[in-house]
Amino acid sequence: MVHTVRPVEVFLQKPVETLLNPGIGFLSSFNNHEVLIINKQRAMEKSTRAKKNTGKSTGNTTRSTSNAKKAGMKETGMKEKSSNQSMLEKFFVDELKDIYWAEKHLTKALTKLQKAATSEDLGNAFADHQAQTEEHVSRLEQVFEMLGETARAKKCEAMEGLVNEAQTILEDTPKGSATRDVGLIMAAQKVEHYEIATYGGLTQLAKTIGRDDIAEILMQTLEEEKETDELLSSIAENNSNINASEEEEEGEEEEEEEE
Repeated sequence: MVHTVRPVEVFLQKPVETLLNPGIGFLSSFNNHEVLIINKQRAMEKSTRAKKNTGKSTGNTTRSTSNAKKAGMKETGMKEKSSNQSMLEKFFVDELKDIYWAEKHLTKALTKLQKAATSEDLGNAFADHQAQTEEHVSRLEQVFEMLGETARAKKCEAMEGLVNEAQTILEDTPKGSATRDVGLIMAAQKVEHYEIATYGGLTQLAKTIGRDDIAEILMQTLEEEKETDELLSSIAENNSNINASEEEEEGEEEEEEEE
């Protein structure tokens, strides 16, 4: 028996379930050979779709692997950068400990300088800066807290030496003399210049490690140190230096009195 095969497109316009359901009657006049052709066509379409989906899945897997590699490289770079930052942050914290000790040590020294000053202006300047220095200590403690660090002081050899130099001036100059004031101003300005250099450097380091909030706090102290330095220069130029230039050595005064 010869089967007449009708175009497959005719059957594919309807779902297979509809075509094969005798109750509907649509395919009741079609022979089994035609139905087999339809099933084979459907199977080929499913196979083609499966291959396409497999290709997409492989592509997605390849892209995921590539992205994972990139993410891994990026993470490695971030770890290296973080390591470098940690080294800089450690140095930054060490320098904070250094100036923390220096400020606390200076607070005690300023009390002695205030009492030793001859002129009232210089004495007041030392008193004001002592209160200011106590504020500087508080700011440093705030910075330690912001960094999640305990406020610890590390001995500052530089500040110890500067304070000792001021003590030597007290021992080498007569009490109540303008010359003593000149010496104290020079010693105090050496301290200010050290602090200006330190806070200037710390401010820049804070910005480098991305802590602009800390840099702003340190900048406040830096500006106050500069103002104190300018005040001391003004007292020296307009008062102490002039008065000291008119003072004579004690030995010369005694010789004049004997004559």
